Amino acid sequence: SFTLGGTGGGIAYNYEEFEDMIRRGLALSPINEVLLEESILGWKEYEMEVMRDNADNVVIICAIENFDPMGVHTGDSITVAPAQTLTDKEYQRMRDATIKIMRAIGVETGGSNVQFAIHPDTGRMTVIEMNPRVSRSSALASKATGFPIAKIAAKLAVGYRLDEIPNDITRETLACFEPTIDYVVTKIPRWTFEKFPEADPTLTVQMKSVGETMAIGRNFRESLQKALRGLEIGHFGLGGGKKDLWGTNKQPTKEEIQSKLAIPNADRLFYLRYALKFGMSIDHIHQTTDIDPWFLRNIEQLVKLEDEIRAISRLDDASPELIRRAKQDGFSDAQLAFWWDCSQIEVRQRRKDLNIVATFKQVDTCAAEFEAYTPYYYSTYEMEDETPAKQPGKKRIMILGGGPNRIGQGIEFDYCCCHAAFALEELGIESIMVNSNPETVSTDYDTSDYLFFEPLTTEDVLNICDRMQPDGVIVQFGGQTPLNLARGLEAAGVTIIGTSPDMIDAAEDRERFQKILERLGLHQPPNGIATNIEGARAAANRIGYPVLVRPSYVLGGRAMEICYDQQGLERYMTEAVDVSPDKPVLIDKFLEDAIEVDVDAISDGETTVIGGIMEHIEEAGVHSGDSACALPPYSLPSSVVDEIRIATRALAGALQVRGLMNIQFAVKVDGDSPKGTVYVLEVNPRASRTSPFVSKAIGHSLAKIAAKVMVGVSLKAQGFTEEIVPQYTSVKESVFPFNRFMGVDIVLGPEMRSTGEVMGIDADFALAFAKAQLAAGSKLPMAGKIFISMSANHKQRMIEPARRLKSLGYQLVCTSGTARVFQEAGIDVDVVRKVQEGRPNLLDLMANGEIHLIFNTPSGKGARTDEGKIRAASVTHGVPCVTTMPGCSAVVNALEALREHPNPSVKAIQDWVAADRQA
Repeated sequence: SFTLGGTGGGIAYNYEEFEDMIRRGLALSPINEVLLEESILGWKEYEMEVMRDNADNVVIICAIENFDPMGVHTGDSITVAPAQTLTDKEYQRMRDATIKIMRAIGVETGGSNVQFAIHPDTGRMTVIEMNPRVSRSSALASKATGFPIAKIAAKLAVGYRLDEIPNDITRETLACFEPTIDYVVTKIPRWTFEKFPEADPTLTVQMKSVGETMAIGRNFRESLQKALRGLEIGHFGLGGGKKDLWGTNKQPTKEEIQSKLAIPNADRLFYLRYALKFGMSIDHIHQTTDIDPWFLRNIEQLVKLEDEIRAISRLDDASPELIRRAKQDGFSDAQLAFWWDCSQIEVRQRRKDLNIVATFKQVDTCAAEFEAYTPYYYSTYEMEDETPAKQPGKKRIMILGGGPNRIGQGIEFDYCCCHAAFALEELGIESIMVNSNPETVSTDYDTSDYLFFEPLTTEDVLNICDRMQPDGVIVQFGGQTPLNLARGLEAAGVTIIGTSPDMIDAAEDRERFQKILERLGLHQPPNGIATNIEGARAAANRIGYPVLVRPSYVLGGRAMEICYDQQGLERYMTEAVDVSPDKPVLIDKFLEDAIEVDVDAISDGETTVIGGIMEHIEEAGVHSGDSACALPPYSLPSSVVDEIRIATRALAGALQVRGLMNIQFAVKVDGDSPKGTVYVLEVNPRASRTSPFVSKAIGHSLAKIAAKVMVGVSLKAQGFTEEIVPQYTSVKESVFPFNRFMGVDIVLGPEMRSTGEVMGIDADFALAFAKAQLAAGSKLPMAGKIFISMSANHKQRMIEPARRLKSLGYQLVCTSGTARVFQEAGIDVDVVRKVQEGRPNLLDLMANGEIHLIFNTPSGKGARTDEGKIRAASVTHGVPCVTTMPGCSAVVNALEALREHPNPSVKAIQDWVAADRQA
């Protein structure tokens, strides 16, 4: 009870599973309660978004249908609006039930979400749950209809009635006018199972997706294919492209297809196509998957049209009628180019020659019954276009968003896109926002002057550019997604403003970047590049192990790994060398025990101002997105910080940065330099995921300042010419989804796995860190037992922190090796058996609730089964677990600070900033 996203939920097929689920569910419920319900696996699932005011006026905003049947969490299911397979009678029953539930629960004002299941054969309807609040589906319904549910709910809460609130879009109708839509919206979740290879990828009643994309089309087929390319997972539609296994030596067998259909998984949609191409009947697929035949028949239509397309071998042989039909069913230029063995540019030019071009329709809440004033558009292939002509003398700038949230690229970048739009508005410049993520503020219809809810591909963006004629396009706020489009857009004649695509490439291209560093006299870890195993082996032998290996042009440490020996390197190259096609693998000397530093800065070409210098709490080797960090630095000598400032300004000048940039440094203390050598790890001439954190910490929006720089307003003109170093400390801490992936080892490494972040502020670093831990859901115990098991190279370093923990009154529990070191140092500890040494062992103590905090650093490399079980069990039992030595030290500091200040000060962020400015 009272959990989100199905946390702790499950379907029990036997008594043993039932007991495990009950135990886990009770532990995860804030009120120690679980709900036991009849299984309705395979039933059709629907959601109704409803609003009510204090005069008992009730409106249904949207009916949403789940493509996947019951048994898959709605957050992990493909969903479609409006509902496609409901009869009018069923819809009216559901509508009446929704309104009755709303009244019975007593939701007097605001929005609610009611979920229903309908038996596909008998029509029996049952209520799954009701959320008397805005929900994940409310955001989707708002974007699908143009009806701003949260905004209206806020007005209802202060006493407005629905018939008193005007519709922003039509300016004629009122909020009591139920939205009518003449298009189809499809949402597809985005999963990142590649970040958790040990996790079970089966989709269940517990949500596992980390983001989603939404697409709008004139029919289900068009919106489905647009949503698939909007996912940004290498698919440009349902078939076609390098990820399409059909017709390759990896083509799945009938047995593999049957298995993928029977068990819900992230790839099932693609296997529906394979099943149809294999000749399986709609009825057989329906019996296997419980997916409604209506959806399957639409996918069958796509497969039949694909067969027509593939029957033609050349672009020139394709009839205008076939190309138009393909585009109206959502086939992309990339798919057609793949099947006709030509380039996307050739397909695009042929379309334009035949006048088969995208037209744009408005989302207006009323199916064109009234005129719409809010410019919210989607593309389709019809004759009439509804976009306005460009006003003479008015400047238009396009901002490319970040697409679906994923690990490594989330709402931090959406913050930057929104603030860029706000900056353009302040300057009187029209902003055009392009994004496909319904969870974001950038896709609110009132964030920008023009909103295009479209996939972020070269084709889709160029279609908008053709129609809207922007004076420039900003690619540096949406993460890696827009950067990957920059070259293609520039080649098509689109003006990229800010740092040029050539300089963006110079920062990413290993050889070009190395020359820049040599010219500036800056240090870089010894490194090399390789395109095959032989090259990698030679480079690693020259550099010396351990090495950090990664593909180029990726975000979030995708496929990044530390290899300690040749065997590990060869395994990596065989498994991960294809991650970034046509790009080499980068190999760097891994700087063990170095301190990593992040710098965000802005340059206008003449002046470079540092926004913030952040010292990472975890050592180098833990991905920057997973490491906690502090602003300003809490332990670095001022001479090192000054050296970092000089290097930042030099790099901004060399890369001709216009706008934001992020640099990652590593400070390694060695014999040559007692203060430490500063190494440049990488430079990203774009917004970073720390941009919002720095902006909040210093009280200035870096994205807003950078956007103004890109349209020609200097830093001097904006009054932002000096670095702001706050007198207080801000700590960013990462939030991880490990409780959704039970059994996964939680040790941190070079591949990013966090899905969010929190921030703690205080005058004192230790208290700011403690606040950040509490905000991240890590409850630091003020008393009790702490388990400590350190790797060989950390045992001696942990003696002093252990002594401080004893002085605070904690009882220490260790395995034999760590216990021996502590006892020799005069620290009294209890010894507990390792997992393989018999019972009772540490896992038993954890299950009994006797362990309240765990310090466990991994002992080197490879699969660490015993330790891995301990760390995985810490998630199951909700015990905070720290896996790095610097993290252990920071937690001990925080426990001491909380003992001294049990009730830390609570102050609004505006008050911290204001007090700092006055000082």
